Amino acid sequence: MNDARQFAPATQRNREPILVVLQKELPASGLVLEIASGTGEHAMHFSQGLPGLSWQPSDPSAGARASIAAWREAEGSTNLLAPIALDAAAQWPVEAADAIVCINMTHISPWEATEGLMRGAGRILPPGGPLYLYGPYLRSGYRLEPSNAAFDESLKSRDPCWGLRELDAVTELAAAHDLDLARVLDMPANNLSVIFRKR
Repeated sequence: MNDARQFAPATQRNREPILVVLQKELPASGLVLEIASGTGEHAMHFSQGLPGLSWQPSDPSAGARASIAAWREAEGSTNLLAPIALDAAAQWPVEAADAIVCINMTHISPWEATEGLMRGAGRILPPGGPLYLYGPYLRSGYRLEPSNAAFDESLKSRDPCWGLRELDAVTELAAAHDLDLARVLDMPANNLSVIFRKR
């Protein structure tokens, strides 16, 4: 059988620091919906590190879903579910989740995807349920790091609809969907963990 597993080098660097945060912020049990799971490496690693949770990966890309399925078959945990097709900006095929995780999507997608993420999270999370975001952001009062400035330029050159988002704008959008900013944590390589909780 052809191995459809894809590899993202950044995953090897960031998965352990992210897992440490998730172990503190996610509930001990229940269903986690991961939006834009990409290669599936995070889903595989986090499901193994959080055995009390059922991990539902998703991605709009058929190639990504094939990679997730291949990772799941090769070395996934029993709590790693089969990937589903989900476009953050469209109607979600999920009616409820105890937590939502979304890594490196907001800057590599149109703003409409972030709007859909907040709309969906506000709809399906229970009170107190966390929405966890990871990635680089523009922060009011903080100087933009040269590496992130270059990354932002690179993203916009690939697609004018992409680019680093203003954390204030993301927070304002979240609040409109009953999601309150709970914590912002500095992470390696000038990234942030941003945790919202359902009002």
